[in-house]
Amino acid sequence: MSLPDAFLLELFREEMAAHSAVLTDGLLALERDGSSPERIEPLMRAAHSIKGAARVVDLAPVVQVAHEMEDLLVAAGAGRVVLDGAAVDLLLAALDWMVGLGNVADDALSDWLAAHAGEAGDWVARIGAGLGKPGPAGGPAANPGEGEMTLPAPAEGTGAGTDAPPAAPPAPWPPAPWPPAPTPAQPAPAEPPPAAAGEPPRPPPGAKPAAEAGEAADAPVRITAETLTQMLGYAADMLLEARRIEQVARELQPLKRLQRQLSAAARSPAGGGAVDPALLHDRLAELGTALDRHDQHLADIASRANFLSERLHSLALRGRMRPFADGVQGFPRLVRDMARQLDRQVDFEIVGQATLVDRDILSRLDAPLNHLLRNALDHGLESPQERLAAGKPATGRLRLEARHRSGRLLVSIADDGQGIDTEALRAKIVRQGLISADMALRLTAAELYDFLFLPGLSTREAVSEISGRGVGLDVVQTMVHGCGGSLQVSSERGQGTRFELQLPVTRSVIRTLRVDIAGQSYALPLARIDRAERRASRQLESVNGNYYFATGQGNVALMPARRLLGLEEPTVPPERLSLVLISAEGRQYALEVDALRGECDLVVRPLDPRLGKVPNLSAVALDEQGLPVLILDVDDLVRTADRLAGQVQPPRRRLAAAVRRRAKRILVVDDSITVREVERKLLENGGYEVDVAVDGVDGWNQLTVNRYDLVVSDVDMPRMNGIELVTRLRADPRLGKLPVVIVSYKDREEDRLRGMQAGADYYLTKSSFHDAGLIQAVRDLIGGANDP
Repeated sequence: MSLPDAFLLELFREEMAAHSAVLTDGLLALERDGSSPERIEPLMRAAHSIKGAARVVDLAPVVQVAHEMEDLLVAAGAGRVVLDGAAVDLLLAALDWMVGLGNVADDALSDWLAAHAGEAGDWVARIGAGLGKPGPAGGPAANPGEGEMTLPAPAEGTGAGTDAPPAAPPAPWPPAPWPPAPTPAQPAPAEPPPAAAGEPPRPPPGAKPAAEAGEAADAPVRITAETLTQMLGYAADMLLEARRIEQVARELQPLKRLQRQLSAAARSPAGGGAVDPALLHDRLAELGTALDRHDQHLADIASRANFLSERLHSLALRGRMRPFADGVQGFPRLVRDMARQLDRQVDFEIVGQATLVDRDILSRLDAPLNHLLRNALDHGLESPQERLAAGKPATGRLRLEARHRSGRLLVSIADDGQGIDTEALRAKIVRQGLISADMALRLTAAELYDFLFLPGLSTREAVSEISGRGVGLDVVQTMVHGCGGSLQVSSERGQGTRFELQLPVTRSVIRTLRVDIAGQSYALPLARIDRAERRASRQLESVNGNYYFATGQGNVALMPARRLLGLEEPTVPPERLSLVLISAEGRQYALEVDALRGECDLVVRPLDPRLGKVPNLSAVALDEQGLPVLILDVDDLVRTADRLAGQVQPPRRRLAAAVRRRAKRILVVDDSITVREVERKLLENGGYEVDVAVDGVDGWNQLTVNRYDLVVSDVDMPRMNGIELVTRLRADPRLGKLPVVIVSYKDREEDRLRGMQAGADYYLTKSSFHDAGLIQAVRDLIGGANDP
């Protein structure tokens, strides 16, 4: 066959996605709530539309399968066939096959069709068996008739015409034998390979990964026709306003000449042809009136242009946004299929489907939400028998919700299952040698939950198709950190578990608080600050040179923003302080700024990549006057404050620190607080001085301002991973020869080679290294703690 036009294929894929969503939702509703002609009619129309769209692009296999699916739905609508769970399974599987074929890349389509030439006939035979049609030997029509379908009457040439006896009893489903046994001449139906339980259907070879397609820089953005029309209208109005400004500029030319004439006349000496004062006064009054008129005219133009530009910007931003429902269409099917395999009864609810989300963030949410839903079904919800024994309803509840709050997108998955067994998790962590038993006993529930996101850790004792390999949640955390968000876990034993993802609504525009620091304009993301206030300096208390003030939630340390940014501090503190309270990882500081300037929206622009990661800064924007505004990195500010606060010490501690400085200094970089503390104690017990960093960016910031003899780094970390950190170190002339030890949970040979190729000197695995292993690696590279 000739390949369809690429543009038509893309249109077909879009139409296929829309109609397949209707069919999937409708079939699941039929299975859950029972069938009726009103519920089946939209499904018949969707199958009919798929058939028509496939015929346009000459995809005969899709035409055949969609035609047979339409016939079966017509028969069900007329009451001749009952659609039970087995029928829904078959129709969903056939739909997956059609969607998969449509997603094959254009250049691979011809080869794919040749390699799977017989599959369409197999699907037609299996679906047609429910209508009493002959199997493959009967030779299903290669190309269904061209006539149009009139609902609810069956389509043309299907063997289920309008003259069929209406009183005939519904045929049992599935007809025996089920599925039809293949004859020796006909191979068994070549179904797509079954995906792992609970996973969405895998695309066929040659298909583009959904996430990859969604994240491509040149990916098309779909917006509604109404939005596009409004954008064009505002753009046209803006063009008119620009022309009005040109007209005003032209009208000002005569006034400028008049002003020059009057200025020359005013400078003339008295007498000798000087301008009459009365005439001069009249001309000045005329000039003033004209200027007032033009001033009002310009003010009107500026006001309208500001209004139009804001509306145009809002509409353009809306074009990047998509409803949350667009990214979660496949999850009801996912939950349904996996619940059936695991023998779970689940009431799955999606709340906030109209919540708008940036298209890039929405595309990245697919895999994390998939993992969390699978986790809730396999680890969280109990079987019906277990729930009844625990005094719960047999049907569990699973809720996926999206909403906006305080300028952030909150996506949560909550179940009412058995919750997380913290004691079992604690024992698992100790058995895997991640921490000692004594340290495990001191960990809080929140600290224990952090271990769930370590790769390789699973609370399952046995590996199954669904879980037990310790993968999934680490992928969730990596994605959330990569989007600039955070992840929180809460659980109550016997009551359920809740995962909450806090993400930016959009990656292009943020709501900020503007502040002044040392004469420069800065901004802090509004979603990352706790509050802003003004406070008299006499309310401050001081301990060992550190200032703080008391609140209802405890003491809050004061930290001047100038000090964090390395700027000169005033010698005399102001009587009234402007404070911004920021927090990260459970630590809070009151950031002292020169002035609070209010809230505003800023279009975020990344810093020039040639600058690398600038400490305490995340991005830049332009204000309404076109002047640059630096956007502060709250996480960096808190970590910098931690280090500076630790520098103010009592005399005895300062003396001890001076003694320790003679020892060799090591930086430990790891995003797990537990791993950081274990490694820090091991190295300090070996006599080394140790600093810690919570991720690659924090580690790089410390490396740029402090001197170290060696770096110990994890690989998987938010913002900047260990491979990127080592690569940046090796490219820096000052730090290029600094020894680096990578300690990672990844123990595959390709992971080790990747770390060594980046420039690491040692590669140890966390699952196998012990005290002597890490200390020996450090001594091999830099010698003992006090060696010269």
